Formats: sequence, structure tokens, C-alpha cells
Amino acid sequence: MAKKPTKSLYSVHPGVKMVQDWIASLKEKSGRTLEEWIKHIKKEGPDDEKACGQWLKEQYQMGTNTAWWLAERALGKNKMGLADEDPASYLREAPQYVDEMYAGPKEALRPIYDELLHVGLAIASDVKACPCKTIVPLYRNHVFAQIKPTTRTRIDLGLSLKDIKTPARLIDTGGFAKKDRITRRIPISSLEEIDADVKKWLKVAYDMDA
Repeated sequence: MAKKPTKSLYSVHPGVKMVQDWIASLKEKSGRTLEEWIKHIKKEGPDDEKACGQWLKEQYQMGTNTAWWLAERALGKNKMGLADEDPASYLREAPQYVDEMYAGPKEALRPIYDELLHVGLAIASDVKACPCKTIVPLYRNHVFAQIKPTTRTRIDLGLSLKDIKTPARLIDTGGFAKKDRITRRIPISSLEEIDADVKKWLKVAYDMDA
């Protein structure tokens, strides 16, 4: 009897749907599909990525983000750090992002990451973990936390807590002043540091994203 596929710990990154929607509307907005733009750029555009982006902006009055994204894609590059068009591809690659994050010098941090992920997902059934190449954000409606291997010996658990008063253990990231979502971080260097206080503040951040 065939085994059922193991359910992924991870969910599709919201950025994937944004890119899908953008690709779907590209023909209507620009006159060409993605495939048509790639073919056109390879035939008519500069070989250099920077020059190609500028060419698209000047020749076709494209916005900066659209021009650079098309230039990157046409020249065979993807700097977003996401398998950004296909949900199935993203879910296949997501575990690899995590494995690469915790390879080599940061390998010893993997048990800490695994426990923080477990704690975050256990908060509620609507929590989603959506890995990128350098962090794993946790979503409810928006990012309410992120797990980041900052050094070889420390993970920073970032929390979206706006400007509420918090104890000294929660370090101000300066994010609120910069209008970033992550405004506090808890440095964690051992499993023992994932205590009731960490779990409490994760839940507070989750609740604030209702």
C-alpha cells in the first residue's frame, strides 16, 4: 500500500500568490505575457541585467520593480530567494531553504529552530510558517514573528509588538520607528531559553495580529 505524502510543516509564502496575480495581469497591463517578454528581452534587450532593467524602463515606461524583475527572469536569475511563481515548487524548496540556513557553522542551532517552529505552529491552527532564504516568518494575517539565525551561536526570535511596553529581555529592534513589523527580538542560544516567557510573548504577538 502506497504511503500518504507527509504533510509539509510549511505553507505557501504570500509573495507567491502576489507574483502569480502579477503574472496573470501582465498581458493586460503591458501587452505581452511573461513568456513573450522573456523571448523579446532575450532577442532585443541588453545582456547586462542592470542595463536591461534601464532599457525596459526607458523603452516601455515600466515601473522599476517590474523592469528589474523581468530583467532578472529573462537573464536566468531569481534574487527574491523564493520559488516565486508556483506554489508546489515553493513547498518543495521551502525545507531546503531551512536546511541551508542551518548548515555548516550554524548546524548546532537547528534543534533550537525546530523547537521554536513547533512552539509557533502550536499556538493555533491558522499559524503559517513560510521560509525565505535567511529567515522563517510566522504569519497569521500578517507576519507576527520571525525566526532568524543571526550568528553561529544565537537565533533571534523577532516579534511584531508595535510599541507596547515590554521587559528588558525583549530588545527593541528600532522597527516601530522605521515602520517595520518586527519591533522586538528575543536572543536565544539554548533550548532551555525557550521558556514560558518566550511562549507568552509569541502568543501576545499572535493575538495582536487578529
